[in-house]
Amino acid sequence: MIIIALTGASGIRYGIRLIDVLSSTDIDLTIILSETSRKLLLMEAGADQLDVIPPRAKIYQADQLDASVASGSTKTQGMIICPCSMKTLASIAHGFADNLISRAADCMLKERRKLVLVARETPLNLIQLRNMVAVTEAGGVILPASPGFYARPTSIDDLVDFVVGKTLDQFDIEHDLFLSWDKISKR
Repeated sequence: MIIIALTGASGIRYGIRLIDVLSSTDIDLTIILSETSRKLLLMEAGADQLDVIPPRAKIYQADQLDASVASGSTKTQGMIICPCSMKTLASIAHGFADNLISRAADCMLKERRKLVLVARETPLNLIQLRNMVAVTEAGGVILPASPGFYARPTSIDDLVDFVVGKTLDQFDIEHDLFLSWDKISKR
């Protein structure tokens, strides 16, 4: 099982595409939505949570602290927060587990499981950078939503797929979302 959390940062298309790609695998998904992510689904993608959540996925709202993933005893492959707001980053960096997203992330860190934060903000201030360092030092991975251009993207979808592919790479999940540098450099 992989936990995917969508927070209130702009860039909800990254999370939607990640869910779409992972739903075509045999990996069980648990999805946590913040209140603001539900608003962004409508505002940025014209979608409702029912439009993007696969039927076999477990879904929780961020205020459901009684969910199984609020405990480190629930076995997972890890967690991806995509997109990750700076508020969520700060909560995780300072151990402020006040909702299901930050609590599940706290469990990933304490159990030494994979935690990937697809941070979506620019420019970054010193507090945000220090929070990223704190999460990294605790064992998390900061993966900025910063697409590469060496694969010569021709659409926004290509840019989204690059970031989603890099996220999947963190879990060694095979994909064909973009050509890796080693394949491009052999051309």
